[in-house]
Amino acid sequence: MFGVRGRTAHLAWYRTDEAPTEVLFLHGFSDSAQCWEPVIRAMPGIRALAIDARGHGESGLPDEPVRYESHRDDAALVLSSQPQDGGIVVVGHSMGAMAAAHLAASRPDLVRAVVLEDPPTGTPGDRSDEPWSEPNWLAEVRALDLPSRIAKGQSNDPDWPDDELEPWAVSKAQVNPHLFDLTFRDAGPLTDLLAEITCPVLLIHGDTERGSLISTEYADRCAQVAAGEFRAAHIAGAGHSVRRDKRPQYLAELTTFLDRYR
Repeated sequence: MFGVRGRTAHLAWYRTDEAPTEVLFLHGFSDSAQCWEPVIRAMPGIRALAIDARGHGESGLPDEPVRYESHRDDAALVLSSQPQDGGIVVVGHSMGAMAAAHLAASRPDLVRAVVLEDPPTGTPGDRSDEPWSEPNWLAEVRALDLPSRIAKGQSNDPDWPDDELEPWAVSKAQVNPHLFDLTFRDAGPLTDLLAEITCPVLLIHGDTERGSLISTEYADRCAQVAAGEFRAAHIAGAGHSVRRDKRPQYLAELTTFLDRYR
């Protein structure tokens, strides 16, 4: 799937080919760049770049606090080293979506448009670097062998396409356990970032009762504060991982957006 692989500083990245990148994909917590392969494969001809976040996949882990600003700077570092024709579209999920929002807000020279798949809403007020720990669900999954992790994923999410399960399972074992020895700073409000983003934004979310972090009411708030062109796409029946829960509907939204802006 990814024909070109490389490293920039501590970051592992993957491109579909040698051509200038059109779309950057940023994964969520405990996933990896490889988790985007099913979506990229479903869009033949797309020139994609995906990055393993620090402490994930094959990327290294700098000994410093974990912050969304760090993920933003990592993405900017890799993008600046890649062949591209002007700004590109950035697609992010969860942690990666918040990093994409930070990148779009601070580096409009790099980002032409941005797609946010169910990002966290962030925390208002003062924030500080705090200790954190590995979630119990992740520790339990990481303790299993690969076939058992795949079976666990299939049991938890029986409606996911089969090609999503192995990348998801592999990525869990790649999370660097020292990530949880570092401190973590939560993100500020997503609405504050949207007030700074002037490029087009597509916010994709599911149902909060199924685990989506973004409600329809919060999406409406985002639309009210967005500085640039903004659209929210609610995909009924999806949870936090919209593209896995409802791939055809997700792809319809994504391809329409990419056809317009990439």
